[in-house]
Amino acid sequence: MQKEISYSGTNPDDLLAELQSPHYFEFKAQEWSQVQKQLAHIVSNSVVVNDPTCVAHLHCPPLIPAIAAELIIGATNQSMDSWDQSPCATVLEQKLTDWLCTTFGYGSEADGTFTSGGTQSNLMGLLLARDNYAKTHLNWQIQKQGLPPEAANFRILCSEVAHFTVRQGAALLGLGENAVITIPADEDFCMQTELLEAKLTELKQQGLLAIAIVGTAGTTDFGSVDPLLELANIAQKYDLWFHVDAAYGGALQLSAKHRHKLTGIEQADSITVDFHKLFYQPISCGAFLLKNRANFGLIRLNADYLNPESNEAQGIPDLVTKSIQTTRRFDALKLWLSLQTLGIEAFASMIDATIDLAQSAAKLIDGDRQFKLANKKPAINAVVFRYLGDSSEKLDLEKINQQIPKQLMLMGKAVIAQTQVNQETYLKFTLLNPLTQIEHLESLLAEIKTLGKKLKRDYQKP
Repeated sequence: MQKEISYSGTNPDDLLAELQSPHYFEFKAQEWSQVQKQLAHIVSNSVVVNDPTCVAHLHCPPLIPAIAAELIIGATNQSMDSWDQSPCATVLEQKLTDWLCTTFGYGSEADGTFTSGGTQSNLMGLLLARDNYAKTHLNWQIQKQGLPPEAANFRILCSEVAHFTVRQGAALLGLGENAVITIPADEDFCMQTELLEAKLTELKQQGLLAIAIVGTAGTTDFGSVDPLLELANIAQKYDLWFHVDAAYGGALQLSAKHRHKLTGIEQADSITVDFHKLFYQPISCGAFLLKNRANFGLIRLNADYLNPESNEAQGIPDLVTKSIQTTRRFDALKLWLSLQTLGIEAFASMIDATIDLAQSAAKLIDGDRQFKLANKKPAINAVVFRYLGDSSEKLDLEKINQQIPKQLMLMGKAVIAQTQVNQETYLKFTLLNPLTQIEHLESLLAEIKTLGKKLKRDYQKP
């Protein structure tokens, strides 16, 4: 199999040295041939996301129809904050949002908005959860009155392996990172619901106010999916907002083979889904879906110059009332054109292929004594493992595993990731690319073992 190049191998110091050259930042009119040389340097030292061994992050190879849509988006420069800046684009985005709501099992009262991605969508979920709790339980309007005195006691519950943006969102919303209570995960890295209920009882006894549960459908490291239906039932039992971060795993809803893993997501009050992951869209492209559109009223504002209240009376749709962004790109066109060109079945086929690959890779790694597999049953397409080498040798495995991704990238061999499991460094394949085959991974694992043997000379314990 011919080896492709996922990165040029240029190190950070050399990149910095080249870009320190004055002609990069003089910003005087230049001949195109000179600019072209500079541009070539930038492009040639970029990560090649469509390479089969570029498997580090949730960083997908984009579809050709979506790339074409990017050109149209830039050329037409529609702004999605008011209808008179984006007439047909506004209607198309709304219709596509309606389709997404239906696809995720929501009813006619649902709505949503396109976002820059999971960070913004998760922030919106927590924002509405906070404001809804204050309005419903405290008769307090945060939009008008600011945070209520009880806000110091607000608590948000999520898995210990949930995305960091849950903590980030709590901080940005004035609740602080300490407002986030993490619940231990099981051996499959899914939230343990019995421990969640125990913690909710404990919080109540302490006089603390649980306002939301965040379930994860596709954790960043392991692709694990929390038991969404159980979480939905618990949220209903305790009258809590239920937000599902499906930035990674939301695409499973297109797969007849795997959508059962998202059972219960239709009961969520809000959902995060990203399209620049398993929907193969160029960055950035995501959506925030809301089970009850009336909750958008918690953040609704009108500006006379942009979306006067008279527009609504005249039936003029202004999408800005549903977003924390004002100026916003017509990113919905990318997803629409991709779905229209390929069809849902092709998307499902690509998703299924990558999950099958992850399961095959997990079996391959688990059967090799030089590796230790963290997630033996990949729910999506992330495989996490640790290089062990020859167990009879005394090696500094921590330093070796930290070096392997760096060395592979600087050698131009592959781009893989590293993470922490039980305070130890592990390696990670994130297998988004449907063109990646098991042969690529067999070759890459052999390369890792060869590199590990070379590194042991530097990191052998006495």
